[in-house]
Amino acid sequence: MNWSGFRLDRALTTGVFHPLWRAGLVAGEFRLPILMYHSIGEEAEAGLAGYYRTATSPAVFREHLRQLSREGYKTMDLAEAVEVLAGQRAPGPGKYVVITFDDGFRNFYTEAFPALAGHGFAATMFLPTGYIGSGRQCFKGKECLTWREARELRQAGMGLGSHTVSHPVLYEESWERIERELRDSRQRMEDELGEAVRSFAYPYAFPQSDREFAEIFKEKLREAGYECCVTTELGRAKPGDDPYRLKRLPANGLDDAEFFRAKLEGGYDWLAWPQDIFKLARKLRRGRAALACI
Repeated sequence: MNWSGFRLDRALTTGVFHPLWRAGLVAGEFRLPILMYHSIGEEAEAGLAGYYRTATSPAVFREHLRQLSREGYKTMDLAEAVEVLAGQRAPGPGKYVVITFDDGFRNFYTEAFPALAGHGFAATMFLPTGYIGSGRQCFKGKECLTWREARELRQAGMGLGSHTVSHPVLYEESWERIERELRDSRQRMEDELGEAVRSFAYPYAFPQSDREFAEIFKEKLREAGYECCVTTELGRAKPGDDPYRLKRLPANGLDDAEFFRAKLEGGYDWLAWPQDIFKLARKLRRGRAALACI
């Protein structure tokens, strides 16, 4: 999606689909953007297409928050969002956004948290508990939070959820291993935080094209005590959505003001269809490759 600096996803989002939404030609019922960040740092991510980047510089992140504030957004915590989407409570007047972070990086504590607090915003961080300790540990070459910092964040009103223990590609694991990752991560968090943990973030790409896996995984989440799961499926959440397959909008350092606004307002939702087709095609290719080996 990045051809010598040209981004087809950005061009179609800002030039076609966002204008259609603003013109009222796309359904206008309530939608809730759930933003997905990872690292708030200066990683170059050279050679990586814009769609796949996960780093956001502190300066760009602060600008995202200023834009949210200027445009009248308020943050909603994930538990409240689940109730709103289930019709158990009204969202209240105004515009809302849910802000989430994956991977438990320390730069959430040093960069994102102060910026969020400065605007009165809240966010939820999902922790891969095998990399969160009493001392400093690293994941993907970056420092992670400690449990002391996690408790401090929680006391300040930030949400915390599970992101497995070891951040594996769950789709490639046995159900026994998946159950262990779900159970042990939640138990460790509850032991360290002294409160119930009910939210989960699926690591890596969610295999939505495999309906059987998705249904079984949902039951595993329920059995492990979770009440919701955010995924990498693209789009904004809407009333009636399955709380165990909540869509999100990826955000990174290449999101300028126009692109960021388009994502928040529905201009990026179209990309869910190409994403589904791409993942289905990849699943079919893998299936043919497996048959060829028999």
